[in-house]
Amino acid sequence: MTQDATQGPGDRLWAIVPAGGAGTRLWPLSRASSPKFLHDLTGSGRTLVQATVDRLVPLVGERLLVVTGTAHRDAVLSQTGLPGERVLAEPTARDSMAAIGLAAAHVERIDPDGLVGSFAADHVIGDDALFRRTLVEAAAVADTGLLVTIGIEPTGPSTAFGYVRPGAPLDGFASARAVVEFVEKPDAQRAAAYVEQGYRWNAGMFVARASTLLDLLAAHHPPLAAGLRAIAAEPGSLEERWPGLQRIAIDHAVAEPAAAAGRVAVVPGSFGWDDVGDFASLRELLDRGAADHTLTVLGDPDRVVAHEATGLVVPGGRVLAVAGLEDVVVVDTGDAVLVTRGDRAQDVKRLVEQLRGAGHSDLL
Repeated sequence: MTQDATQGPGDRLWAIVPAGGAGTRLWPLSRASSPKFLHDLTGSGRTLVQATVDRLVPLVGERLLVVTGTAHRDAVLSQTGLPGERVLAEPTARDSMAAIGLAAAHVERIDPDGLVGSFAADHVIGDDALFRRTLVEAAAVADTGLLVTIGIEPTGPSTAFGYVRPGAPLDGFASARAVVEFVEKPDAQRAAAYVEQGYRWNAGMFVARASTLLDLLAAHHPPLAAGLRAIAAEPGSLEERWPGLQRIAIDHAVAEPAAAAGRVAVVPGSFGWDDVGDFASLRELLDRGAADHTLTVLGDPDRVVAHEATGLVVPGGRVLAVAGLEDVVVVDTGDAVLVTRGDRAQDVKRLVEQLRGAGHSDLL
């Protein structure tokens, strides 16, 4: 692909959409066979992966690649309507670096001057237009040779996310700043301090030249970078090479060491963001702006009868009746029923581990 001299960085941006993970904290709604990105969790009539593609296409057009597991490739193709060559299937999960790197190596081969941005298939964005404008600035910064992350404006101190510590402003850009460091998920006291000090949430959104991303990877994990580039050069070698690739997250493989070397920038994202990480997050997303005494229903409201109850109910085929419970979570999928409280929503992952240990793999 040749570069048009009139193109700006945003015109050379490719979107990479990693579509993986089982979303275990949303069990039994989300499962390994039908993960959360294949579900409409917002009531919009579009699944999360469909909404992600809808959001990106106005900016990148056909320059979009989804990377998903072999088991989910057909569902992604069916839901998105993308041509087959735009949906890359990884034989087994090797964590985010292998998935994103596979797509980046593909872009590097067909568009050597291309930039890539990684945007998870299962996140919710509040303002799509502002999101795209943010990406245009991120692409311009990335075109200078930096790795760029989108730092989400916190809505409050959260222990569920990692944080980005911004540094000095970058000359020539509206809002970009150098990144001092990435920090892991903090405790509540440290999270409050981070928000007070202007840190940003790390949503795992990264933008870079495809070649820069892979060169940064090669500097710290040479076999992984070489393996991904070899697969891009010879796609038929995927099945043979993939099992030998290192399993590592992009944060640890590239972002953290690059930040330590002064090669990462952050562009603030104030467009509203939610990773729909558990049922408490889902209820807040669906019920934003409503009074606390409401009972939120995701699905057919005629299948729910409630009296003096608050929380979230996801009905299946049966009628669910809830009385006198506060902050309840009830999810019915026909073959399984979850009952918990919103303030214990993170514990659902432990239930999944117990089910696996008890031999109920058919429910996972």
